[in-house]
Amino acid sequence: MYRNMKEMADLAIEKGVPLSDIILENEMGRFGTSRKEIYEKLRERYQVMERAAAKALESPLPTVGGLITGNSRTQYQYAAGGGKTVCGSFLNLVMARALSCSEVNASMGRICAAPTAGACGIVPAVLVSYVEEHGLSEEEALNGLMTASGVGAVIMKNATVAGAEGGCQAECGVAAAMAAAAVVQLAGGGPEVSLHAICFALMNCMGLVCDPVAGLVQIPCAQRNASQAVNALLSADLALAGMKSWIPADEVIDAMYRVGRQLPLQLRETALGGIAATRSGKEITRRIFGSHEE
Repeated sequence: MYRNMKEMADLAIEKGVPLSDIILENEMGRFGTSRKEIYEKLRERYQVMERAAAKALESPLPTVGGLITGNSRTQYQYAAGGGKTVCGSFLNLVMARALSCSEVNASMGRICAAPTAGACGIVPAVLVSYVEEHGLSEEEALNGLMTASGVGAVIMKNATVAGAEGGCQAECGVAAAMAAAAVVQLAGGGPEVSLHAICFALMNCMGLVCDPVAGLVQIPCAQRNASQAVNALLSADLALAGMKSWIPADEVIDAMYRVGRQLPLQLRETALGGIAATRSGKEITRRIFGSHEE
């Protein structure tokens, strides 16, 4: 039905409907499933996201090495403390929820890979927080998730969402793009506005490397979930304010893919470069796994 972002948006504009309607129609046609079946699956996944975004806010979870245990609770308490924060309570709550999902993932809990486990906190933190903040209905929330899913599917088809292939820009960056497109729709922006938000989200982290300390999906993965959740929201606001990307979304996606392939092996999830290769990073690896390699 559509092969890229432009075709998806053009169909939505032509029919005068949001992106979620076009994505739903495409899913029904490809897999022969009904609207009800698709929304039941969306509801199940959204509920998993809600639980993961809340689970570690007040109760720290055990993680290998304890590298991110309790981070979500600390951020949540800071957000709810009533004192002055740099970014405000809403953004800090978004960060806390993103960190919660990462903590759940690192403790072998149940998360929704959106689009990957390493980037599992971004879409949930953004959607759950935005829906709550604006008092939106469950149907609106699921439509937002539909849009995010459709955007991720197109990027997966035409580029990559794997850190081992494209760096963290392909994981957390794509998650930010998915969430940004969804928030634009929930805020009343049209399909073309969602595409601009996708561009900004990917541009803002173009070239972001994947360098997990000790090979664990904890540091800097959790912090990048928090930062890219904020990236999604600011990218949505840039687009909703009327800013337009001079580079079309499909070209930005292609650029992201090419940049990812150009990253050296050491910066693509191997833990051989970046902060994973720092003296402290190596010491953490030795402490956890008993490795004596330099």
